[in-house]
Amino acid sequence: MLRMKRSDNMTGALLMVGSMAGFTINDALMKVLAGDVPLFQLLFLRGVLTTVAVVMIAWRMGAFGRKVPRRDWGVMAIRTTAEVMATYCFLTALFHMPLANVTAILQALPLSLALVAALVFREPLGWRRLTAISVGFFGVMLIVRPGPEGFNVYALYGLAAVACVTVRDLSTRRLSREVPSMLVTVVTSVTVMSVFGLASLGQEWVPMTGREGGLIVAAGVFVIAGYIFSIMTMRVGEISFIAPFRYTSLLWALVLGWFVFGEWPVPLTLLGAGIVVASGIFTLYREARLGLRKSGRSLLHRR
Repeated sequence: MLRMKRSDNMTGALLMVGSMAGFTINDALMKVLAGDVPLFQLLFLRGVLTTVAVVMIAWRMGAFGRKVPRRDWGVMAIRTTAEVMATYCFLTALFHMPLANVTAILQALPLSLALVAALVFREPLGWRRLTAISVGFFGVMLIVRPGPEGFNVYALYGLAAVACVTVRDLSTRRLSREVPSMLVTVVTSVTVMSVFGLASLGQEWVPMTGREGGLIVAAGVFVIAGYIFSIMTMRVGEISFIAPFRYTSLLWALVLGWFVFGEWPVPLTLLGAGIVVASGIFTLYREARLGLRKSGRSLLHRR
């Protein structure tokens, strides 16, 4: 039994690494296309590919046969709006900043989730996690470096993306268990595709070369792979063991940024990224410990 659990954990960890690789390679491909294809046209075309794939996956999983409570449609509307804004803010930052810098800013997500959940939903926030959050946001400031030297205004778009993703993920927590995850993914994908498709009508579409078309298809393939691996990750292993492997996205971003774009963060940015990752891992660890305590107490009460 112990050997099986270890095997499941390693499988889940590898799937998480694969998921982060898929998403980060997609980001790199989108950054390569920056300046050649207008942003809204790019997002719409990639959205068509991802929506077709997501709808097929959801259909195979039987996600369309369940009735969704009326309340959940409102929550999904909030979640989808946050996803649209996060996509725009993230890619705007990505097109104007080094890949590793933007990815490092996004590593603050577990910290912002813990903080906002405590403020809005009154979830417990002990001094250890509060300290980790404070230290983590100090690391973010080292990456962003507000001030006359080293500051990039597009870092604000990266921070806005973190805020939007925080709203998205907290909205996801408010959904009923009756709502299939793949149905939520389909609604989100269709909405993102539609919104940016309409927005692209206000821009002049540009003809694309075979290279640009191939890069968009490749970006769609890798983002779909990221989604599939992330779904598979949730089905094997222990979340407390697997979750920290999400930070491998920063390693992928460093490698791709160096090889593809010739970018390497300055030492202060690397220090900030290290602080954010360490704080995030500690926060995930504390949440896992609290989850084990709660489950242990519930078992005692049942007995």
